[in-house]
Amino acid sequence: MKIYKNIFEKLISLENLFTAWDAFKNDKTNRYDVQVFERRLEENIFELHRDLKTKKYKHGVYTGFWIRDPKPRHIHKATVRDRVLHHAVFNILNPIFEPTFISHSFSCRIGKGTHKGIKALKQIADKISENGHKNIFALKCDIKKFFDSVNHDLLIKIFDKKIKDDDAMWLLSEIVRSFISKDANIFEHKGMPIGNLTSQLFANVYMNEFDQFMKHGIHAKHYLRYTDDFVVISDSKDYLEKLIPQVNQFLKEKLGLDLHPNKVTIRKFRQGIDFLGYVILPHHQQIRTKTKKRIFKKVFRRVLEQKQGLISNETLEQSLQSYLGVLGHADSYKLSQELKNKFWFWLTEN
Repeated sequence: MKIYKNIFEKLISLENLFTAWDAFKNDKTNRYDVQVFERRLEENIFELHRDLKTKKYKHGVYTGFWIRDPKPRHIHKATVRDRVLHHAVFNILNPIFEPTFISHSFSCRIGKGTHKGIKALKQIADKISENGHKNIFALKCDIKKFFDSVNHDLLIKIFDKKIKDDDAMWLLSEIVRSFISKDANIFEHKGMPIGNLTSQLFANVYMNEFDQFMKHGIHAKHYLRYTDDFVVISDSKDYLEKLIPQVNQFLKEKLGLDLHPNKVTIRKFRQGIDFLGYVILPHHQQIRTKTKKRIFKKVFRRVLEQKQGLISNETLEQSLQSYLGVLGHADSYKLSQELKNKFWFWLTEN
């Protein structure tokens, strides 16, 4: 295992902080808190650098709000100063940990993502089933309250395996411990905020322990993961049933996580494998019904925003094309036409 020392100076360097600012502000220049920070940009960046160098830095408080995506999610937003630092940390840490991740981990990684995950799953299923001629099965699991359950001490220990720099570990600990889930107690601090860029990386670092167990511990050959959702494909239902207690034991004992009791399923390929908003079948793939409803609802909302002058015609068109792109990854010509027809109806009605 490669060990990394003396990375703190790279993390807090002015060059890295200004680079982080550029990446952070990219699509946020119209937001008030970003504009306020930018008015005194150099002063703010230099002050952040000094606080980090002298270890006076303290992570700020979070602002919480709810979104529906599609289920309600409690997002915690850090201050602009802290989010710039998150980007700076990501710049240095991601190249260290990215090479350690398995190829079939698809969440929040360059060159990966939802559609790459669906494509890989379809390729595996088609290969094992001999293009649908052979009966195969999919074990689909979901981790219960993943972001609320990440154990701070365990995460820091994972970082400590590769990073032998006390100053860098101090900073990582400050970020990790800046948020505590409502499910935590006085004996066990846990939780990561949904919304931090660092949380995306930290989640992959944490779950990489599980990925390595699946690939090299129990040799699950056809395994894919996206954040806290994962699938194992096999031609043996019995094999998949025997995996469940092994998986549950590792998650509980090594990572302090639990499988969601209502989201552990084994289905035949011909029944459809429900993963990342799509249902994969032997000769085609469909959009999940809930995903379809969510897309139509979001496009309708964007049309209303355009009519109210909140977004431009260009932004509205980009939103439509984005959702048509989602549909384009399934066999959904009729559905795409239906969305276009609804779009023009909503746009022209009084």
